[in-house]
Amino acid sequence: MKKISKSPEQWRRQLTPEQYHVTREGGTEPPFSGPYHDHKAAGTYHCVCCDLPLFSSGDKFDSGSGWPSFHSAIDDAHLLRLPDTSHGMVRTEVRCARCDAHLGHVFNDGPPPSGLRFCINSLALHFRPQPGTVLKNTP
Repeated sequence: MKKISKSPEQWRRQLTPEQYHVTREGGTEPPFSGPYHDHKAAGTYHCVCCDLPLFSSGDKFDSGSGWPSFHSAIDDAHLLRLPDTSHGMVRTEVRCARCDAHLGHVFNDGPPPSGLRFCINSLALHFRPQPGTVLKNTP
């Protein structure tokens, strides 16, 4: 996969300040604040920075965490997993494989079939509805 690299100023022009903070500075949106934590439409969630397809609505589940949660990625090659020992915890950070955007974290407490919970910031995603879907009140 060809990497996308931009300067901080280029990313700032493309993203909102909140999206920039989450994706380029490794920030986290407050729980239950993002537009996709309770989103139920059929479609695909893409990286807000580079448009790489990351997660399918069919793999989304309600984890109760306040962030969109998925048990599987569309393609594992679309995600990077990195050790994260910040904030006194041991976690696995998830980044976009094409542009290195911080997406969230993955945990081993998800449902079958994978047993994983990809806990992803809404601000790191944009949603593309399944063709033919009529959306109401969707960001």
